[in-house]
Amino acid sequence: MSDIKKMYTTILGDSFPMDMTISFGDQILVYKKRTWGIKMEDGSVDERGIRYGENPDQEAALYELVNGNLTLGDCKFIEPGNGLVSAIPVEDMLQVGKHPGKINLTDVDNGLNIIKYMVDKPAAVILKHNNPCGAAIGSTLADAYNKANRADRIAAFGGAIIVSKPVDKETAELMAQNYLEVVCAPEYEEGALEILSQRKNLRVIRMGNINRLADFEKYRFVDFKSLIDGGIIAQQSAVNSIRSLADMKPAVANRKGIDYKCEREPNQREIDDMIFGWAVEHGVTSNSVIYIKDGCTTGIGTGEQDRVGVAEIAVHKAYIKYADIICFDKYGIPYADLALEIEQGKRDKAEQDEIDAKVQAEKAGLPGSVMISDAFFPFRDGADVGIREGVSAILQAGGSMRDYATIEACNEADPKVAMMFTGQRSFKH
Repeated sequence: MSDIKKMYTTILGDSFPMDMTISFGDQILVYKKRTWGIKMEDGSVDERGIRYGENPDQEAALYELVNGNLTLGDCKFIEPGNGLVSAIPVEDMLQVGKHPGKINLTDVDNGLNIIKYMVDKPAAVILKHNNPCGAAIGSTLADAYNKANRADRIAAFGGAIIVSKPVDKETAELMAQNYLEVVCAPEYEEGALEILSQRKNLRVIRMGNINRLADFEKYRFVDFKSLIDGGIIAQQSAVNSIRSLADMKPAVANRKGIDYKCEREPNQREIDDMIFGWAVEHGVTSNSVIYIKDGCTTGIGTGEQDRVGVAEIAVHKAYIKYADIICFDKYGIPYADLALEIEQGKRDKAEQDEIDAKVQAEKAGLPGSVMISDAFFPFRDGADVGIREGVSAILQAGGSMRDYATIEACNEADPKVAMMFTGQRSFKH
């Protein structure tokens, strides 16, 4: 049997060529494989590309678009010279630890995919396995990071953090309290790197182009999906078109000649959370439902087969994470450790009962949240899950034959729930 621990610390290497050319009829895109000469502990320089793919027995390579251009129909795709993750120079790998793997880079890439809609604010997104586990905007970068981390302190362990502003010492000190795989920021202020370097294997990446990420809202790229038979599906990348209230549609429907309209309009806080939440949703694996409150995720449900199920999963996760952060704040240990010590007779069960009662009384902080769904609700039961937990507003695609029933659910709620439609889905697979 292979030594899997050793596999994870070994650079597999790859057999992929240095150049790759893709032809679309008479149009050609040229890619170059990226490698980095990283200084090892013994002083030698190791020139290699990606450490390995999704698993340590999969060879992988990263390619940067370096030449060519592509126009298909009315869509002009991103051109060479706009590299982000695919163009990180070795000098911007401020602390490496070891060559990055595929998951490290794709987590950073999806973090950029989300944060590009909020670069004008202090924002932080923590990702794990290509899904956000916490995302927030704040009054300062430290505030944004702290909120994102506290949204799911458990999943943030071993995650990748992408931020919109230079990391200062206060933010670095908060980050250094965690075990993180990657930190990516436009810059690091004086003293921040020294703090982050306390974590030996942490990869610290500087990406100056974060400052112009908003430009990427306009760009599309060719999104490839490879099939097990060697075939390929090519599609245009998705674009988030919900950037203001003017981009949303009122929640209205007609059934058998009867008009239905959501009676309550969203307030400004809910509108802001809708816009922020739809940007986060843009980077969540579908089917998904997420909950947002005051510019921070309160529950994220990802990759489920049915919409009511994923709404319930997001609620379930919110309760677990809320209990954990209360326990950590009060006793300095995870909730799971508290439960284990009670089981072992080392602690009083009243401590756990007190936390559980607080979580139930406060419904895990979900009341007042905005519920975001990446597609329409085919039945009202999905929306009812959030309404029972006290959400105050819903943003969904709209377009279901039963939109009228979801509108009724919002109007029947006490207090009434606001709802808006996007008119677009936000699927990501």
